[in-house]
Amino acid sequence: MAVNKTLSVTSRMTDSCRIEAQLGNHLAVIDQPKVAGGNDEGPTPLEFFLFSLGGCVASIARIVAKQQKITLRSIDVTVEAALNTAVLAGKTTDDRAGFQSFHVSASMDADLTTEEKKQFLDTVCARCPVHDNITKTSVVEHVLAEQVEPA
Repeated sequence: MAVNKTLSVTSRMTDSCRIEAQLGNHLAVIDQPKVAGGNDEGPTPLEFFLFSLGGCVASIARIVAKQQKITLRSIDVTVEAALNTAVLAGKTTDDRAGFQSFHVSASMDADLTTEEKKQFLDTVCARCPVHDNITKTSVVEHVLAEQVEPA
């Protein structure tokens, strides 16, 4: 397995349900709605996750269009995902905690036939790292980092 780039993001809980991360030059904020105990200062982690998928598909579409010399004037990517919230609420269920399914829909303004647009989208999704991480198994390791004990 060849790895030529490693990305790292550190998320920090601040007050209430607000979580911040410095992503390059950008401060990203996720939060929960007020009804869930947050201050609604940003999208939820699940909304951010769906945005990551849609945003990655759109970004890769721009790259593929340039490489294939396709004039891609615009692309709108809608991501819908089905979720049983029982697990995250601490309830017993046979369902898993994550999304059960995803539906990615793209509409684009490009000088391509419908069939060519479908092939283009297939190529884009095959090259999208976020799409790949959702459709294939990745090794995920979680560990408790060394912590400073309170005085």
